[in-house]
Amino acid sequence: MAALPLVAGRELSSPPSDGISNLRFSNHSDHLLVSSWDKSVRLYDASANVLRGEFMHGGPVLDCCFHDDSSGFSAGADNTVRRLVFNLGKEDILGRHDAPVRCIEYSYATGQVITGSWDKTLKCWDPRGASGQERTLVGTYAQPERVYSLSLYGNRLVVATAGRNVNVYDLRNMSQPEQRRESSLKYQTRCVRCYPNGTGYALSSVEGRVAMEFFDLSDSGQSKKYAFKCHRKSEAGRDIVYPVNAIAFHPIYGTFATGGCDGYVNVWDGNNKKRLYQYSKYPTSIAALSFSRDGRLLAVASSYTFEEGDKPHEPDAIFVRSVNEVEVKPKPKAYPTPAS
Repeated sequence: MAALPLVAGRELSSPPSDGISNLRFSNHSDHLLVSSWDKSVRLYDASANVLRGEFMHGGPVLDCCFHDDSSGFSAGADNTVRRLVFNLGKEDILGRHDAPVRCIEYSYATGQVITGSWDKTLKCWDPRGASGQERTLVGTYAQPERVYSLSLYGNRLVVATAGRNVNVYDLRNMSQPEQRRESSLKYQTRCVRCYPNGTGYALSSVEGRVAMEFFDLSDSGQSKKYAFKCHRKSEAGRDIVYPVNAIAFHPIYGTFATGGCDGYVNVWDGNNKKRLYQYSKYPTSIAALSFSRDGRLLAVASSYTFEEGDKPHEPDAIFVRSVNEVEVKPKPKAYPTPAS
């Protein structure tokens, strides 16, 4: 393949050798944590383009998240939840689910690790506990279906499962959800992400749509919600629709990027219901997206997600692009000048 022009961003060296399941920037630096179907979790310094460390697991790794700048947690298809300390080259097992662990989050508010699994449960772990499952497991919470995506804002946790269910929890009282919802999209949920201001969440589906939802259940709160079509194209009069795999909010402006199986990354202004930018097409599906803590960098996983089965595809790659303000800053609304 011809080298992509630098408009795609800088390609990280030593990428995973199989599908990229997730990537996330640290809250403290430009460190980037990447999980993959090649059974690895890798820590990169994205600015310096250096692989800082790598752990190999017993099976594909479906998600990862940071704890601090040099340690994190991983969710394995081998049903295992692990803590990884890169600067010491040390790993330990927090515990297990009864099926693959699909997603993992670390709550800075409670100091707990939250995992969602295809065993239809959510588990909370205290990584400060001594090693051993009984001593680190805080609680297990049954879900209506397999867990597909999680997102946190402060003490609020949003859980999206199969069957288009969405449960909203307060981490301080996990005995039952604060809200039990149904996705307003008709098709399977791919990704859920809380707004940076904590008022709601964006949810994407396999059918080229994103829903903008709000926690406030009053009529005025719910009147703000809407959904929009994206990541589709018309060919010979037919609509071709792609899954929307990834949503990432800009930490400063609250605008957000979406990545789809069409290989495109779009940036949206949710408040003004406008698309701000579309980046040049990437070599294959966008599997994951993450903005750095200051919003100056966007990490893009260009990685085939097997939506069309096993077929020859471009190699898995991670691009880190410098974000230009014009791409992510909301444009002020133009008001007509009053007639004098």
